[in-house]
Amino acid sequence: MIRKPVPLVLLPAMGCDGQLWARQIVDLGDIAHPELGDLTVDATLADMAARVLAHAPQRFAVAGVSLGGYVALEMVRQAPDRIDRIALFGTRATMQMRPRTVGEQGMLATAPHADPMLTSIISGPVQAMAERVGAEVFERQQRALLARPDLEPAIAAVRVPTLVAVGDRDRICLPADARALANRISHAKFHELRHCGHLAPLERPGEVTMLLRQWLLNTPD
Repeated sequence: MIRKPVPLVLLPAMGCDGQLWARQIVDLGDIAHPELGDLTVDATLADMAARVLAHAPQRFAVAGVSLGGYVALEMVRQAPDRIDRIALFGTRATMQMRPRTVGEQGMLATAPHADPMLTSIISGPVQAMAERVGAEVFERQQRALLARPDLEPAIAAVRVPTLVAVGDRDRICLPADARALANRISHAKFHELRHCGHLAPLERPGEVTMLLRQWLLNTPD
């Protein structure tokens, strides 16, 4: 039986762009129609979510990293009937202070690794994304995160197949934080990526593709 490709909206982390999801866009092309949501224009999570929804297919799957994860949850709150499934990477359910500069964000995203080679490999793309996004957008995204409302209504609205994943060396969203989020979503699947920091799609592209493939192909009960 030939499956119809799943519409898939991918949401980047703060200070990141489509390069974060570059491997998944290519590697999931046989089962999904991936497209990127724009989180660079609006000043609140609610407005970011509304913008993505306005340009998204009528019904779709959504995956987000960090900022993208919070926007994905807000999208479920705003339009629960349009979301087919949700994947959250490096996302937590409680308030958290954020880095104050693009440089600090990059340091936290790359520093957790014991392997200097991996850190050097991803630091270049992280810095390039930050430069393309720019300080003004980064600061606006940071303010939106710091001002985000209580996520409980959004979390409570999730009734679809859910993947919650986190790097075991993530210093922005600790594994315990992500697991606590997974525990609050009925039947959510939790996965911890080994030797991985905050930007899992970039750091562990093959493993993230595998997780998303399983998540997309899983048929709800």
